[in-house]
Amino acid sequence: MPTISPTIKKATPVLVVDQVEPCAAFWEKLGFTRTAEVPHEDTLGFVILTSDGVELMYQSVESVRADNAAMGESVAGGGSRVALFVEVTDLDAAARAITGAPVFMERRETFYGMTEIGVRDPGGHAIILAQPTKS
Repeated sequence: MPTISPTIKKATPVLVVDQVEPCAAFWEKLGFTRTAEVPHEDTLGFVILTSDGVELMYQSVESVRADNAAMGESVAGGGSRVALFVEVTDLDAAARAITGAPVFMERRETFYGMTEIGVRDPGGHAIILAQPTKS
């Protein structure tokens, strides 16, 4: 009997961080807009950010704990690690927009045809910004 695979309509990373607000501000500098916010106690617990069909979500560790204690303990204990590869149309403009973000990988050209830089968002996630190398 053939196996029927489900159709995946969308996959959106949910990045769990100590504080949501600085991460939202980071992506707003790159042209993203907040489309949903959920408070948690006296701070922002969750946000959805979008730009040209790209969607990211951030949720605070405390918000995750309040929603699901087991998952909260998993992410708080380092149970999940995420890095994002983000293709941009203008790497120089993207780098200028986030001036001051910690750089972990200096600008480089790769064998797979991209020019990249690696930075950390305020939550500590690795974000690789990449643009196809001009030939």
